[in-house]
Amino acid sequence: MHRIRRAAAVTGTRRRTARDWAADAALIGGAWLVWADAWWTLPQESGLPGWMIAIDSWLGALACLALCWRRRFPLGLALLLAPLLTVSAAATGAAVVAVLTVAVHRDWQVAALVTGLNLLMVVPSGLLFPPPGSTGGQNAVSLVLIFVAPLGWGMAVRARRRLAAAARLEAERRLREHALQVADARRAERARIAREMHDVLAHRVSLLAMHAGALAYRTTQAETGKGPPLEAAEVREAVEVICGNARLALDELGDVLAALRSDDAGDDAGGPGTGGLVPRRPQPRMAEIAALIDEARAAGQRIAFDAGDVLDAAAPPRPQVQRTAYRTVQEGLTNARKHAPGAPVAVRLAGRPGDGLEVVVTSAMTDPADATLPGAGRGLAGLAERVALDGGTLEHGPRDGAFRLAARLPWPP
Repeated sequence: MHRIRRAAAVTGTRRRTARDWAADAALIGGAWLVWADAWWTLPQESGLPGWMIAIDSWLGALACLALCWRRRFPLGLALLLAPLLTVSAAATGAAVVAVLTVAVHRDWQVAALVTGLNLLMVVPSGLLFPPPGSTGGQNAVSLVLIFVAPLGWGMAVRARRRLAAAARLEAERRLREHALQVADARRAERARIAREMHDVLAHRVSLLAMHAGALAYRTTQAETGKGPPLEAAEVREAVEVICGNARLALDELGDVLAALRSDDAGDDAGGPGTGGLVPRRPQPRMAEIAALIDEARAAGQRIAFDAGDVLDAAAPPRPQVQRTAYRTVQEGLTNARKHAPGAPVAVRLAGRPGDGLEVVVTSAMTDPADATLPGAGRGLAGLAERVALDGGTLEHGPRDGAFRLAARLPWPP
């Protein structure tokens, strides 16, 4: 159905409206008025053969009746009526309507040829048999004007319709493009939500798994007599750590959803005074990497951290780059907990304004079958996309017997 409507918009064919019916009634009524005038005045004119006067009104009536098919067969009707003009003055009105119809529904070249054919038929008769009180030249000029005027009118109507059809097609195209843009925006938003949720939840869940695993291991050791039983204070401390990390995971998940539902006006958008958005904490910066390291150490990870003078720089990178640096360290620590539990990890920050920022996380290489926590494998892909959006590069893989995750981010002077 859409293709049918589009084809109708291009060719100009469409369902007839009340305006079309009114136009048909006016034009066909005008042709009948010309027929009536010719029927009344023609017998009074001298110089016409009797047989011409006898058949004039009949041919004119047939021409007016034939106008009922002017929209379906505009060109054929105009060519059929043109020869009648040589013997029937009453058919002039119908021929003029046919010329107008061709000009509306066909190209201007075709309409001009049809108009010229009608003039070729009617002008000689007008020169030979002018009406009383008029010369042959005057009658010929009047006939030329009578046929040229509907030609120009029809061409103007056709041009207006084509412009309207083009405008409708352009509007449809813009609507389709807008729908595609909305769909792309939704896909990008879903990807952004998935990336943020992975970065936040994977870190917290891995910490929960480490604490719960340590508690289960100590309990098993105590039950089998291979280790001292757990004291109530130790159990309470482990449970408090697990509950605290669970609450932090939920809070950070809420922050992510609030951030993604905001207008994304800036890295610290949200909070009171932002159009009723849910208040949320600012997005992580490089200064919080030290707290992230301390938290991982408290969970049992052995981490060597070297930040040099990066965290104390007078002109730090823009907030988006700082967040990406934080997420890089977070992803590196999470992967180390998943795939190399208990192995030492090295985190290094280096760089300065103008040279760029480098974030490197190095951990031991282990057999994937030894991993204690499952991984979806999408964390590094999401991180690579985040780094690329910031204009940086990300490298990850084995190097010198260890797994190295390195991000190089822009840091303009």
